[in-house]
Parts: sequence; structure tokens; C-alpha cells
Amino acid sequence: MNTLLKLKKVNLKYQTGKKNISVLKDINLITKKKESISIVGESGSGKTSLIMLIGGLERATSGKIFFQNQEITKLSEDSISEIRKKNIGIIFQSFYLIPNYTAVENVALTLELNKFKNPEKEAKMLLERFGLKHRFNNLPGQLSGGEQQRVAIARAIAMKPELILADEPTGNLDTENSIMISEILFKYIKEEGSSLIMVTHDQKLANKAKRKIKIKDGKIK
Repeated sequence: MNTLLKLKKVNLKYQTGKKNISVLKDINLITKKKESISIVGESGSGKTSLIMLIGGLERATSGKIFFQNQEITKLSEDSISEIRKKNIGIIFQSFYLIPNYTAVENVALTLELNKFKNPEKEAKMLLERFGLKHRFNNLPGQLSGGEQQRVAIARAIAMKPELILADEPTGNLDTENSIMISEILFKYIKEEGSSLIMVTHDQKLANKAKRKIKIKDGKIK
């Protein structure tokens, strides 16, 4: 089977007071291994919520989500966390780097949590691959926005995940850094054979993906 991810009639609702707000409605989606997909739509359409569900950071109200033929909607939080640690890399618009850790330490921490041998050596290799050899020992506050996002990407892909989820990965960056980050992402998935699902407002970035999906009012159009 070439299927990596499958969503069947997935719904997400929030309750605020006595009101039920439908964020995602009957989402059906199948993605293949080594596929790149961009998700576009207006603010509030449900794009980020979809990424959060796929990454196991949110629970679907109803429906089923399968990752590598395993139904993750039935799993405990700990089991989902184990899958995410080893097989899913998540890149956010905000970098979420640990402020008192150096670039190397931020990336190495993921590897240490997964009991990786020589985490610091592997972290340095990744950062060097992304043009950050001169920034190994810098704290996040000493890095530019583009550099921080490159560290965040290195951290997300440290375990060579099958699936990379990116939520507005260039949203906080200027044009020059946006282009650099998009090139890094697409070069990486081509070289390593990872799948990419990316939320973006940037149409040029969205068009780089093999498939583009539009969400409107919580539904895939």
C-alpha cells in the first residue's frame, strides 16, 4: 500500500457556552507516501485545525484518521505522542525554540528524547546542511527569523519523519527568507522521500506542492 494518511468523515466541533461551532465538516482525505500537498483557504477556514488533527495535537469529534494503516483516533495520548516523536515532524509559524538552549541543543534535544546515539553530532550535521555551521552555539535570540526557522526545521526533521506538517512555515519571514525556507523544505523531501502537508497563504509556495487543496468553511473544496 502506498497510502500514508487517510481521513474518513472527520469532524471537529468546539463548544462555547451553549453553542457548538463546527470547525471541520466531513473531511475525507488520502495522501500517498512521498507526496507534497498544500492547503490553502481564508483565515478561520479550518486549515490549521486540520494540521493539528493529523499531528494528533487535537482530537476529532467524530470520524477516523489512519496513519500508516493504524487508526490513531483510537489511541491514547501517550501512543499518539510516540508516533509523533518518531514519524511526524511539525513546523509552526512561530518557531517555539527553547530560548536558553543553543541552536545545537535545540535540535539535539529531539534526538536525545528518542535515545539517539551521538545527538549533538547529528544535530551539527543537520544545521550544517541548512547553512548554519556558524550558528551552532548561538541562542535563538541571537538568530534572525530565517535562521530560527531553519533551526526549527532541523529539529522537526531530526528523526527523518515519514510526514512533515508545516503550518505557515514562512508566515513570519520576509520574501528572501521565505524563498530560502521553501527551497530547503522541498529539497529535503525530494532527497529523503518524506511527505509534506503544508498550510500557507503564499500562493507561490502553495503551487510548489504536487497537489493543492482548498478549504472553505471547514470543508474541502
